[in-house]
Amino acid sequence: MEQELNFRIILESPPAGVDFGLQKGGGNDYEVVQKQRSKTGDLIFEFSARVKEGKDGEPVLLGPFTHGPPHERFAYLDIGTYAGQTDTPWSRRLKIPFRDITWDLVKKASLGANLLETRVPGKAKDGGPNCATVKPFAGWKVTK
Repeated sequence: MEQELNFRIILESPPAGVDFGLQKGGGNDYEVVQKQRSKTGDLIFEFSARVKEGKDGEPVLLGPFTHGPPHERFAYLDIGTYAGQTDTPWSRRLKIPFRDITWDLVKKASLGANLLETRVPGKAKDGGPNCATVKPFAGWKVTK
């Protein structure tokens, strides 16, 4: 049986003047949604995904915002030219992993108006937008 979960990604203090967007779909057939140009402060992206029981009994996330093999799924934030911005030197993607989402978290996130939230750094060591797989990754927490 599948159920729907709501997610929120908070991108903390990305460098100003760069477009960021949530990738919906994959391969050559995707679109960038919730596109935002960073100024000061954080950017927030919200979406939903379905969850079902995998062959090994663990949760597997499904839907247009999930990418990768079943137990290594992640969400993509497209950055700069990948988000459709033409006046930028940045062409990056940021992977936000769904690892460590347990049935206990799914159950808690399914109650009322709860959702799963994560906070990820928006700036890389080089001062540009953070990219590749988020490291360190604090994981997902249940919130309202």
